[in-house]
Formats: sequence, C-alpha cells, structure tokens
Amino acid sequence: MTDNIEKALNDKGIELPKAAAPVASYVPAVEVNGLLHISGQVSMADGKLITGRLGDGMTLEEGQQAAKACALMIAAQIKLALGSLDRVDQIVKLGVFVNSTADYADHPKVANGCSDMMEVIFGAAGQHARAAVGVASLPLGVAVEVDAIVAIKPA
Repeated sequence: MTDNIEKALNDKGIELPKAAAPVASYVPAVEVNGLLHISGQVSMADGKLITGRLGDGMTLEEGQQAAKACALMIAAQIKLALGSLDRVDQIVKLGVFVNSTADYADHPKVANGCSDMMEVIFGAAGQHARAAVGVASLPLGVAVEVDAIVAIKPA
C-alpha cells in the first residue's frame, strides 16, 4: 500500500518513531466499526521518556514538545495498525493528559503541541475534537499522555 503521507513527512524532515510496545495489560490499538482507538501514548523521543511536571520546572515549550512527541507516536501506532497513514479518514478526537501542578492553567496550550502536529501530518483530516486536562501524575512520570480516536478508510 502506498504511504503518501509518510513520504510527505520524510520530505519535511519528520521521521516517525518506532511504535512503542505496551507497558501493561492492553493493546496499542483496537479497530471497531471503522474507528481505530489508540491507547494513550506517553511522551517519548529518541527512545527516552520525556518526564516532568508543568508548573514545576517544566516550561510550556517543553510541554508542547512532549505533546508533539505523543502525536508522532500516535501516528506510528496508526501506521502499525493500518499499514499506511493514508488509510486515515479523520482524526476524530484526542484526549490530552498533562502532568501538572494544581495551579497550572495552560493545559490547552500544551495540548496544541499534539494538535498542531496532527494537522502537519494529516492536513485537514488532522483537525479534531479534543479534551485537555491536568492530572497529578502520569505513568512513568511522563509529562504528557495522549489517546486518540481515528476514523479510517476501508481497506
């Protein structure tokens, strides 16, 4: 199957990471009735976790980069599950979880790191509904975790 989206990313110098294996009892993706549900992908770059807490030593820009890394890992999981990013019809919804202090209020700005990258990857099909919430902690101490619901084209 062709993968025009991945070729376009390569032309822009954007490389997808290797899809991460689950760290607990779940699968990375489940396809049901034309929707692909992607399990939460934690912030990771170059095989290393991006840890930290927004509002406690981690800057907004660092949080956005962590969220961007989640977007790239979601795309890697989509490719693994579907064989090609070209099968994406629409990114339907993202759930963005931000490891933050109780008084931190810029969760939507952090989440934009992921949302903006989805549009870079998928164009108009990357525009989506979204929730961005702050949490007291995330698995493995990561800064951001994102899950996704993706409408897919028939094979």
